[in-house]
Amino acid sequence: MLVAVVVVTALVFDFTNGFHDTANSMATSIATGALKPRVAVAISAILNLVGAFLSVEVAKTISSGLVDDTKIGPSIVFGGLIGAIVWNLVTWFVGLPSSSSHALFGGLIGATWISAGADSVHFGKIVEKVLIPAAASPVIAGVVAMIATYLVYRFLVRGRPATRGFKVGQIVSASLVSLAHGTNDAQKTMGVITLTLVTAGSLPAGASPPVWVIISAACALALGTYLGGWRITHTLGKGLTDIEGPQGFAAQTSSALVILISSRLGFPLSTTHVCSGGIVGSGVGRRDAPVRWRMAGRMVVAWLFTLPAAAIVGAISGKVASLGTAGTVAVGVAGIGVGLGIYLLSRRHPVTAHSFHVPEPTPAGTEPGRLAA
Repeated sequence: MLVAVVVVTALVFDFTNGFHDTANSMATSIATGALKPRVAVAISAILNLVGAFLSVEVAKTISSGLVDDTKIGPSIVFGGLIGAIVWNLVTWFVGLPSSSSHALFGGLIGATWISAGADSVHFGKIVEKVLIPAAASPVIAGVVAMIATYLVYRFLVRGRPATRGFKVGQIVSASLVSLAHGTNDAQKTMGVITLTLVTAGSLPAGASPPVWVIISAACALALGTYLGGWRITHTLGKGLTDIEGPQGFAAQTSSALVILISSRLGFPLSTTHVCSGGIVGSGVGRRDAPVRWRMAGRMVVAWLFTLPAAAIVGAISGKVASLGTAGTVAVGVAGIGVGLGIYLLSRRHPVTAHSFHVPEPTPAGTEPGRLAA
C-alpha cells in the first residue's frame, strides 16, 4: 500500500511539473502570437508524451546515482516528493519559473539526509550531475541565444517586420523544446518511481524503469502540460523581455539543443534554467530590447532557494513519514491541505489563457510607442 501511495504521489509531482514547466516550451511562441495559447499547450503536451519514450539515461541517474537506495525506504521517498510538490505549488502561485527538477532533488536529498544519515547522500554525484549543470546550463543557453539572435537580426531581418517569416520557425523550435522537455523531465519521475520499487525490493539495484512506469510518467507530464501553467508562462513570455519572432526562434532553438544534449549524456538539467537563460540571452542579443534584470534577479534568487527550501520540507516530511503509518498519513494530509490552500488562493486572481494579449507586429528595432507617435 505504501509503495502504491508513493507511486501516485510521484505522478502527482509529475503532473505539477507539467503545468509548472509549460512555459519553458511555449511562452515565447504565445508571447509573439506564433501560436494561440490553447493550441500551444496541446502541441506541447503531445510532444512531452512522445519525448518521454526517447531515453532513460536521466532516470537511471536519479534512481541509482543521487542517494544510497539500500539505506532508504518508500516512506522517505514519499517525504521527499511532498517537499518537491509544495515548492512547485508555491513558486507557481507567485509566478516564478523555478526548477521542478531541483525541487525534486532537494526534497529527496533532505528526506534521505535526515532519515538515513549524510553518508546516504552521494554528494559527489550531486555536484557533478546537478549543481555544475545547474550553474552552467543557463549561461550556455543564454550565450548561444544571444549570438543566434544577433546573427538573425543582423543578416536576416534587416529592418523588415520582425515577425514575418519566423512563425513557422518558432513553431518548429517550440516543438523541439517540448520534445526535449519530455525527454528530460518525465525521466525524473520515472527515476523516483524506479527508486521506490528498488527500495521496496520489487526491482534489483540499477534496474531501468519498467514500461508501465515510462507510460504513466509520460501521461502525467502531458496532462499537466495541457492544463497550462499560465502564471509562469506570463512571466517568461512577458516578464523578462519583449519578445519578437526571430528572438523567440533563437531562444527556443538554443534551449532545445542544450536540453537534448544533456539528456543524451544523462544530466538531469533544469529546463526552467535553460529556457530562462535562452530568453534573457535573446533579449541581450537584440539591439534595444529591454531586459528586465530585476525580474531575472528574482528568478535567480528563487533558483538558489529551491534546493534548500525543498530539502527542508522534504526532511521534515521524510522524518515524520518514516515514523510509521500514522506519520505517512499525517504528511499526506498536510500536503493535500497545503495544495488545496494554494489553489484556493490562486482563484482570487486567476491567470488564464485569456490573459495574453499579443500586440501587432512592428518593424524591427522600432519601439511600439515611438511608431504609434
